[in-house]
Amino acid sequence: MALPIKYNIRNVIVRWRATLATILGVALVVAVYMLVQSLAVGLEQSSGNTGDPRNVMIVRKGSTAESSSQITREQFRLLPYLPQIARDSQGRPYVSADVIVLINLLRRDLKAEAHVLVRGISPVGMKLRPQVRLVGGRWFDPGKREVVVSRRLAARIGHFEIGDTFKTGGKALTVVGWLEGGQSAFDSEVWMDADEARSLFYRENYSSVLVRARDDAAAAGLIDRIESDKRLPLQALPEVKYYSAQTMTAMPIKILGDFLATAMSIGAVFAAMNTMYASVGSRTREIGTLRVLGYRRRTILLSFLIEGAFLALVGGVLGCLLSLPMHGYSTGTISFESFSETVFQFRITPWLAAKGLTFSVIVGVAGSLLPAVRASRLPVIVALKAV
Repeated sequence: MALPIKYNIRNVIVRWRATLATILGVALVVAVYMLVQSLAVGLEQSSGNTGDPRNVMIVRKGSTAESSSQITREQFRLLPYLPQIARDSQGRPYVSADVIVLINLLRRDLKAEAHVLVRGISPVGMKLRPQVRLVGGRWFDPGKREVVVSRRLAARIGHFEIGDTFKTGGKALTVVGWLEGGQSAFDSEVWMDADEARSLFYRENYSSVLVRARDDAAAAGLIDRIESDKRLPLQALPEVKYYSAQTMTAMPIKILGDFLATAMSIGAVFAAMNTMYASVGSRTREIGTLRVLGYRRRTILLSFLIEGAFLALVGGVLGCLLSLPMHGYSTGTISFESFSETVFQFRITPWLAAKGLTFSVIVGVAGSLLPAVRASRLPVIVALKAV
């Protein structure tokens, strides 16, 4: 014979003070867990949102990122003639050589410095990245030492307002526009003309080459051609795949989130255990009466486990609600791939919320297990005599 769920719900309401303390404890644990994990999710989504499935990224063989790659001008001259590359209506190949440079700039408070990634890009490169759009000012003019910066990055770095001028390497650059990267890795970049970037920062070679293949079959053929050409010590892979692999920064945050959740969950388990032990102590006669009425020990055990899980689940829901206002909030960190400032957003996804709720139920069951065992093993006569 099973105990009705309403018995547990009524007991939770009657002992509302202890119930509230347990719920708040679990809620805080779940909220912290979700906020830290949402940072990792935001970083992963930023990389996952970057790139066009039609594009192929070419870097030096063995390079893990554009910032550590070099492609010579001689190698670059061979690429536009490959037959797998798409061409526009005038027969010009969709090929763009980029230059990646890290510069030190003051943050918005003008007290600390940050590494900022500058991408030298050609007009063709802009066409190959349709997700990037201009949201303020205008695009840069080659030869005038002008840059367009990410609007999200402008909120973190000083002198990034439209019309501002900042110095790097003894040269002054003027901000003439803001770009929006569509919540991608491009939201962490400063764009300027590629050849001007090579000249300004004394770079003889390019960092990477982005091309657009005619179709999927041509993209596969292009990758095989580059990998097998002895004249080209380069590697090629789909642009989407390249940026999806740039998620190393999210791993330490995930580990930190798991560590904090584990440490705090221990406290939450003891809090739940204390509440349930107090509940067992105050309901000793009730437990004896239930045994007399014919309820089995395993039924009482299951009843207390359900009660603890229910309390924790309510706390988990509250924790999810507490973390929800941070969804979409922009922040930044240092990228372990490029060691530059990376801008991203807190991302609380349905899957992350489900993980938070599951985590809360596990905490509730773990905290209720020992008190539930004690309740189920109480001798009937002793329980009935309890005051």
